[in-house]
Amino acid sequence: MNKAPQTAITPTRSQDYPEWYQQVIKHADLAENSPVRGCMVIKPWGYALWENMQRALDKMFKDTGHQNAYFPLFIPMSFLEKEAEHVEGFAKECAVVTHHRLEPDPDTGGLRPAGPLEEPLIVRPTSETIIGAMYAKWVQSYRDLPILINQWANVVRWEMRTRLFLRTAEFLWQEGHTAHA
Repeated sequence: MNKAPQTAITPTRSQDYPEWYQQVIKHADLAENSPVRGCMVIKPWGYALWENMQRALDKMFKDTGHQNAYFPLFIPMSFLEKEAEHVEGFAKECAVVTHHRLEPDPDTGGLRPAGPLEEPLIVRPTSETIIGAMYAKWVQSYRDLPILINQWANVVRWEMRTRLFLRTAEFLWQEGHTAHA
């Protein structure tokens, strides 16, 4: 009697790759889905993998003269409107902030948004527009160049079908932005 080898994870990779992948993430204790739809909690072992990749890449970037910087999580909608063609591909995935506080709702006993913003803010799907605005401010002459910036950040895109580490609504991100004469 010839028995098939038994595996720790079922189904096997060849039987059902998407399910196998999710089981590997679960059994390796890398991450799990959070209570927020499409978001994940990266557990210590999974985050250690990110830190190792980040450390190796950060050294390579710095060896080429790049410096780390951080740009805002919130981007004025007008910035994205200026770059409508660039943003078109993921505009449907943008999260939009329209109010700046909550207040008690006497009708429901819960909370409701209050304090509408003058201009809606987009939760960073990518940073090109805000970085471009800052570069325009910083560069007055060719003598201000080159600018070699790296950013480690998180971005938000409301994905339709999410998979841990592959497609989530919020994910860790590396962006390199340079300007040259």
